[in-house]
Amino acid sequence: MHIGIIGLGRMGYHMAERLLKAKHKVTGYNRSDEPTRKLARKQGAIGAYSIEELVSSLPKPRIIWIMVPHKAVDQVLSQLSDHLQTGDIIIDGGNSNYKETLRRGDLLEKRGVHYIDCGVSGGLVGALEGYCLMYGGNAGACKKLQPIFKALAKKGGHGRVGERGAGHYVKMIHNGIEYGMMAAIAEGLEIIASGKYKDTNIKALCDIWNHGSIIESFLLRMMRDGLNAHPQLKDIKPYIAESGEGRWTVQEAMRCNVPSYVLSAALFGRWRSQQKNSYSARAQAVMREQFGGHAIKKKK
Repeated sequence: MHIGIIGLGRMGYHMAERLLKAKHKVTGYNRSDEPTRKLARKQGAIGAYSIEELVSSLPKPRIIWIMVPHKAVDQVLSQLSDHLQTGDIIIDGGNSNYKETLRRGDLLEKRGVHYIDCGVSGGLVGALEGYCLMYGGNAGACKKLQPIFKALAKKGGHGRVGERGAGHYVKMIHNGIEYGMMAAIAEGLEIIASGKYKDTNIKALCDIWNHGSIIESFLLRMMRDGLNAHPQLKDIKPYIAESGEGRWTVQEAMRCNVPSYVLSAALFGRWRSQQKNSYSARAQAVMREQFGGHAIKKKK
């Protein structure tokens, strides 16, 4: 199959490479030219230096995969809009909010263009081992895309999860769960690093746990690799970024009246890590001083 990919960043470029290895033809476009030039040197790849050039290189009906940050999707779609025709398929593989996916899909479906939302998990490791793909949208369009999905995914790691919006919805929840799992692993390891057996080789422990234990996981493997790159984490600032999906998950839990203690706490922990000078922490310290005479630490 011949597919166009818009967005050749960390994920999009590696996905293009997997498709090329599976003997698909790829036309790639990126806002900055260097990734496009790099991809174009590979067998089976075509470099496009504008949206118009990408669209014109594809056979009709066209298949175009958008792999850009969710805030940039509307801009890309507006650039594509005049060039799309009935039967074309657009796949949004970024972490878009499912509500935005529904809105965008409604506009495109009126023109006969299928809009498939595909949650992509696996990170940089997915480039080597295959991604996990969860997609929503028109069943016929999803069926047509099976050769693409099979080339990108780990064996057994892809499937249609429902109508339009479902792919991004379950990916949102996936990322919320990811926040909670990461926090649980990190807190447990901190107890070990601070406790009676603080000399435990935590990198080796992660490897031991990852061979047959109940908590065996991809994240433990990433923790081991992280400790290999950053021994004892001494060069790492305690700042955890968040890209939005954890926040959306907690908002959805509130909308559904579902108590979500772990996922909410994990999200709030990330926010706390981003505060250089927490008002809340200072307020609690001064209250303890006032009601109990507890010592406070003042700025130097």
